[in-house]
Amino acid sequence: MGKDHEKHHSEHEGNHLKHVEPEKKDHILISNKRYNKELRKLEIELIKLQEWVKYKKLKVVVLFEGRDAAGKGGVIKRITEPLNPRSCRIAALGTPTEKEKTEWYFQRYVKHLPFGSEIVLFDRSWYNRAGVEHVMGFCTEDQYQEFFRSCPEFEQMLIRSGIVLIKYWFSVSDEEQEIRFQERLNDPTKSWKLSPMDVVSREKWVEYSKAKDEMFKYTDLKDSPWYVVPADNQKLARLNCISHLLSLIPYEHVPADPIVLLPRKANPAYIRPPISDQTFVPDRYGRNKDDDDASDPD
Repeated sequence: MGKDHEKHHSEHEGNHLKHVEPEKKDHILISNKRYNKELRKLEIELIKLQEWVKYKKLKVVVLFEGRDAAGKGGVIKRITEPLNPRSCRIAALGTPTEKEKTEWYFQRYVKHLPFGSEIVLFDRSWYNRAGVEHVMGFCTEDQYQEFFRSCPEFEQMLIRSGIVLIKYWFSVSDEEQEIRFQERLNDPTKSWKLSPMDVVSREKWVEYSKAKDEMFKYTDLKDSPWYVVPADNQKLARLNCISHLLSLIPYEHVPADPIVLLPRKANPAYIRPPISDQTFVPDRYGRNKDDDDASDPD
């Protein structure tokens, strides 16, 4: 990397244990009742954060990286569900086009950065170069080395511009990843999540481990640190990550004028057209007489 780049090394460079995913699954559990209760509390706080971001015109970027099937999409979904999509959006970029391959590497990610009052969640990010592109040979060694020279400077530029940058790494054990791959393989509603690239990555566990350790060495920095989320238990990972995210951005309740629903105004002179003139979607489920649960309103 050269002497000039040594200052970018992580202060955790010698602590290899921090960056190693376990091979055996963590069996810590949480009940569904407690999970739903705690998630509800966090959803309310997320809405408060959203209003604060809008009020202060903050620009928030959250990166979600990690092993395949580590649960990144699950936590992103739980963050966005209660929020206004105009205030919080997901950036999940596909494979770069031939044109994009000729651009400055960070250019296509810059296009998705937030404006004031917006939160952007990157489902994978510019760290593709340090992970999949390097392991699978999609970039040259020179491009790989240049990434580690440029990335800390790029992130410093974002931070100096006023962007709140938060980086999460979802860590999953070899055993749990295999369980999730098998679930995707056998569940037709999840099979789309299992790509040919996932199959290859399954065979390159050690190579991805080395790439992740190298990435942390150069990009786990004081101003833009990596936060590792143990993700063998998906529900705990979601709660812990959202709670931690809320703790990183100081926010307050933004007072709002109360909304008053006035009585509807009647207009006896207006006669609506016959309901028979409308085309309805067939009721294939609520009218099924053979359904044993038809009498159950739930």
